[in-house]
Amino acid sequence: MSDPLRENLVRLLDWKEAHAGFDKSVEGLPFVLQGTIPAGFEHSAWQLLEHMRLAQEDILDFCVNAHYAEKKWPDDYWPKDPKPPDASAWERSVEGYKADRERLKELARNPQLDLFARIPHGEGQTHLREILLVADHASYHVGQLVALRRALKAW
Repeated sequence: MSDPLRENLVRLLDWKEAHAGFDKSVEGLPFVLQGTIPAGFEHSAWQLLEHMRLAQEDILDFCVNAHYAEKKWPDDYWPKDPKPPDASAWERSVEGYKADRERLKELARNPQLDLFARIPHGEGQTHLREILLVADHASYHVGQLVALRRALKAW
C-alpha cells in the first residue's frame, strides 16, 4: 500500500503509539472484575467493552450494508447488566471487536473505495468519516477502560 492516508487510517484503527490501545486495555482482566463498577464510574469494564464492540459492529454494518437498519439508542448499544453473561463472554466480545476492526482496515486499504464519496444509503456520511468515528470512539472508551482498571488495581 502506498497511499499515506490509507496507511494512516489502518494504523489509527490499531493506535497504540501515543497511548494504550484496545488490545492492551482488554488484556488479562480477571472475570471477577469484568462486571465490577468502581466508585465514581458509570459502567463496568464489560459494559464498556461490549458497547465498543456493538458500536463498531454497527458502524461497519452501515459502511457495507445497503440494507442497513438503524439501531435504537441507547438500548441496542449498551448491555444493561454490568456483568458478562458467562466466563467466556469477554473473550468472545474481544474477538468480535478485533474481527470487525480487521474488516474496517480492509475497507481503509481498498484502493477501489473512494473514502471521500458519500455512502449511498447514508445522509452525507463518507467511509473516511465512519473510519475516523470508529477510531475516535475507541480511543475515548479505551481511556475509560484504562482508568477503570486503575481504579480496580488491575492495570
